Amino acid sequence: LREPGLNLRVVQLFRDPRAVHNSRLKARQALLRESVQVLRSRHRTEPRGPARHQQQHLLLPPGLLGGGRAPQPQHRAEFFLGGALEVICQAWLRDLLLARRAPDWLRRRYTQLRYEDLVREPRAELRRLLRFAGLTVPPALEGFVLNMTRGAAYSSDRPFLISARDAREAVHAWRERLSRQQVRQVEAACGEAMSILAY
Repeated sequence: LREPGLNLRVVQLFRDPRAVHNSRLKARQALLRESVQVLRSRHRTEPRGPARHQQQHLLLPPGLLGGGRAPQPQHRAEFFLGGALEVICQAWLRDLLLARRAPDWLRRRYTQLRYEDLVREPRAELRRLLRFAGLTVPPALEGFVLNMTRGAAYSSDRPFLISARDAREAVHAWRERLSRQQVRQVEAACGEAMSILAY
């Protein structure tokens, strides 16, 4: 970021962790390997010692780890997905706190974007992002963004399929699909980051 020969800008995209958890549960098998890698990253960054063993996995289904046993095969994906989301939220919180204390040279090169804001106001957010990057807004790009966020479809059953859909509906899909307990668990694990991001 401080390299004088580079005009590097960073846009950090956030999404409501409840929606993230819902999406990750839908694509659980496709994300299993990625979730294991995210969990392994926790062990490389967390401090050594007794405190490490006191951490709780808040996003696990009830009864998943009865008596300290390994998760049952049918719950294995949920075990890794839940743990990975906790690690992701902890990383978000570190980034958010760093951005709050950032010096001016970093603030000029870094901005945040909430997925929900992009979906609700795609043209305004696109203009803001391109202005931040020092780029112009081609009319074709505005049309593309509108098409991708205002399509006729609601959702896709295939993970990672990029298609035009009504993203405004997808923003709140977690309300229909997550149980109250799942919502409470996500909010407990990610609450501090959610508060900073105004979720």
